[in-house]
Amino acid sequence: MSPPGPPPLLALSGVQKSFGAVAALRDGRLDLHAGEAHALVGENGAGKSTLVRILAGVHPPDAGSMTLDGEPLVLRGPADARAAGIAVIYQEPTLFPDLSVAENIFIGRQPQKSWRRIDTAAMRRKATELFDRLGVHLDPDRPARGLSIADQQLVEIAKALSFDARILVMDEPTAALSGVEVERLFAVARSLRDAGAAVLFISHRFDEVFALCQRVTVMRDGAWVSTDPTDAMTVDGLVRRMVGRDISALFPHVDKTVGDPAIEVRGLTSAGVFDDVSFTVRAGEIVALAGLVGAGRSEVVRAVFGVDRYDSGEVLVAGRRLPTGNPGAAIAAGLALVPEDRRQQGLVMDLSVERNATLVRRWKLSRLGLLGFGAERRSAQTWTQRLQVKAGSLGADVSTLSGGNQQKVVLAKWLATEPTVLIVDEPTRGIDVGTKAEVHRLLSEQAARGVAVLMVSSELPEVLGMADRVLVMHEGRLVDDIPSDRADEESVMFAATGSAS
Repeated sequence: MSPPGPPPLLALSGVQKSFGAVAALRDGRLDLHAGEAHALVGENGAGKSTLVRILAGVHPPDAGSMTLDGEPLVLRGPADARAAGIAVIYQEPTLFPDLSVAENIFIGRQPQKSWRRIDTAAMRRKATELFDRLGVHLDPDRPARGLSIADQQLVEIAKALSFDARILVMDEPTAALSGVEVERLFAVARSLRDAGAAVLFISHRFDEVFALCQRVTVMRDGAWVSTDPTDAMTVDGLVRRMVGRDISALFPHVDKTVGDPAIEVRGLTSAGVFDDVSFTVRAGEIVALAGLVGAGRSEVVRAVFGVDRYDSGEVLVAGRRLPTGNPGAAIAAGLALVPEDRRQQGLVMDLSVERNATLVRRWKLSRLGLLGFGAERRSAQTWTQRLQVKAGSLGADVSTLSGGNQQKVVLAKWLATEPTVLIVDEPTRGIDVGTKAEVHRLLSEQAARGVAVLMVSSELPEVLGMADRVLVMHEGRLVDDIPSDRADEESVMFAATGSAS
């Protein structure tokens, strides 16, 4: 359903793309209008990322048509996309860390003086003008290294503006941002939209879709499902169209028995990071570690698992003290850690699905120091089937999977160790609502089996829906321990902002 008025700035119809035997996109349809923010939603594996790469000129479509201002559009590479005024802002910006902000914006096309010398003053001036247009203040001369994700994305948007982009594609831009950073990014997106750009916004966060976008397109299994005005849709309606069914149990509860302490953390301190953190998680219990970004939650669980060292305190598993800075000892004691960043810390992207799924258990699967391919494949097959991982084959690189299926592979790798303590850091960040329900089901099942689950999450509905207790951190300190029957958004945020008495 298109809004009345002029024809779309950019339109896709019947676009198809396959990779080998896998049909990633069967019927891609989209129409973007100037001065409009348009949301694209769907489960992981629905074809959104493939459609974005086609728009970016990374992948040529196998079939279908694209038009720009009503004229046929053929993109033979990213340079053609930029020339057509299409810019893509990815979830993970790709800046050159040792170059300045201005150099990153104008890389490969720096303004020049005589004798082909780079005009640094002109480059700095143009960068400042771009940031003024965006209403933000960034030093053009500062190195990109050390910029927050939010500021890196603003540099990418400034780069897009420098190309005179008419179509801005924002692929999961808020996944790693705090609330304040999201609001700043939205202000920039609205200003670009109001200036006549077409904004394509891809997100799993429905509140952001409804706050920013005028229309929403739903995709499922590589095909277009619907396009409607956001004010004519509800969250429940979007979910039904995305997954083809009702998600009635997003936070499933199963019967479980809470047992003895499985892990005890006593007085854990790392100077300048967190201080005097103490808590207990019992067998069969799901405990959430909540707080604002930067409160120290991820740092605590990394220290508990032995990835990072701490200065004082102790961690006891089943009454036995764990050595500091020794992940191997933690694994041997029955701990498992699903990290926050699945791509950088949870997976080896150039290895296959089966190799990633068995990395932690390879020594158990080997005989006389030799690992047989049959044993590795059987183990990987067992767990990828249990977690319903969608992959072309177990031998495919894990990098070819959607984000949600990559997350399942990380979970499969650790659940295969049959842990007694499962630590999950942002287990559903950047994955769709259907996969979220599956991950929540897995966590509940593990708790029902007697596993102690410690969950870090920035999503309050997830914290309140899953946890038996909520531990709240503020500026590196544990400030509250709230049982589920007393936990609500107000009490958790009150503690997280340091307002609790």
